[in-house]
Amino acid sequence: MTEETPGFEEKPDVPSGATSDDAAEAAESPSVEEGAAAPAGDANQTGQSIGLTAQLDQTRTALAERTADLQRLQAEYQNYRRRVERDRIAVKEVAIANLLSELLPVLDDIGRAREHGELVGGFKSVAESLETTVAKMGLQQFGKEGEPFDPTVHEALMHSYAPDVTETTCVAILQPGYRIGERTIRPARVAVAEPQPGAAPAAKEEKSADEENGGPEEG
Repeated sequence: MTEETPGFEEKPDVPSGATSDDAAEAAESPSVEEGAAAPAGDANQTGQSIGLTAQLDQTRTALAERTADLQRLQAEYQNYRRRVERDRIAVKEVAIANLLSELLPVLDDIGRAREHGELVGGFKSVAESLETTVAKMGLQQFGKEGEPFDPTVHEALMHSYAPDVTETTCVAILQPGYRIGERTIRPARVAVAEPQPGAAPAAKEEKSADEENGGPEEG
């Protein structure tokens, strides 16, 4: 058995002929295997970074697509709500118009009774309550004597000529018209009068004669 000498340290193998400085450099320099391990670790880290970046890009793309889908779905829902609200209002207006149309003959009877002075007592209270109720529901009466005839809101039942009108005019309201907002439930049924034929040309001829004579003669 050999005895180990205390304090003895193994020295790296030094080729024959090498100096002591070469031996020190050989002891301090890392081996070839240790130096080659560092570039392999850097490559692994670079590959992991590229993979994480790709996953992050995919996640961002998927998030943008889901966000766009959610915004489109929200817009479709808002359009659906508005369409349902419009349909609900339209159905309500049609139902009210149909109901009030059935009450127009009753309102006509009330109007004739008022004209003949027969709207008295309890009948008067009931009639006024009915008129107040239909007014709250949006029913409006229209049609007055002396207003110009408008075929979009007037229905002419009688026709005549009058010397004191300059255009087709409603001279009598046979039945008042009714509307709800812009919707006409019933046109006003009227008697109309037109200017007498030849009245306007005669007036123009008289005016022309006065202009040729230098104006009307002073009395």
